[in-house]
Amino acid sequence: MGKRRSGTARTGRVWLMFVVAAVVGAVLAGPYFGLDLDDSRLDVSGGPHYYLLVAHIFTALVALVLGPLQFVPAIRARRRVHRVIGRCYLLAGVLPSALTAVPVALLSGRLITQIGLTIPAVLWLVTGWLAVRAARRRDFAAHRNWMMRNYALTFLAVTSRILVPLFLLAQLPFSGMDSIAANAEATIPIGQALGWVVNLIVVEILIRRRLTRDAATGAPSSA
Repeated sequence: MGKRRSGTARTGRVWLMFVVAAVVGAVLAGPYFGLDLDDSRLDVSGGPHYYLLVAHIFTALVALVLGPLQFVPAIRARRRVHRVIGRCYLLAGVLPSALTAVPVALLSGRLITQIGLTIPAVLWLVTGWLAVRAARRRDFAAHRNWMMRNYALTFLAVTSRILVPLFLLAQLPFSGMDSIAANAEATIPIGQALGWVVNLIVVEILIRRRLTRDAATGAPSSA
């Protein structure tokens, strides 16, 4: 009974993550559906930079929405469906979004953005490749762990939007309301740079906790 409740709670958290990812992704991508450079929320240097940004955003949206579905037990039990979702997630989401993230970051002209987004883009590709390699070896526990790390990098799009307002609120007692708007633009790259670090730390804690629990109960590692 306890295991069933625990499994139901985990499934509920996954679906909540899916809803949050879909809503945030739609909000972030909304201004770019019209393909109008003037509607861009980020400063771009011209047409090529803008269209690279658009490609990055829409493919990241694919990864953001499909990612949680890989962790739904009912979907994972249907191996063929799980594999199709995983391939779409990696090939239509992670791969093109990571490849376009690098030039988008480099063209931003901001050192924090260049470093803070290039590193997770590379890690995005590396963890995706390690997840695929683990699946091919039929090491499904390792595959799941690498996919959790990979989606932690994907979820940067959400976490960074949470961290920025928190940073601004933390500055409020020292700088006042007048400086919030001025500080917002400078705080966004910091949120982007720290978001993926926070996500990876949380995921590592979850992975270690599960491994410890399995070792204590003598259960095999979850696939």
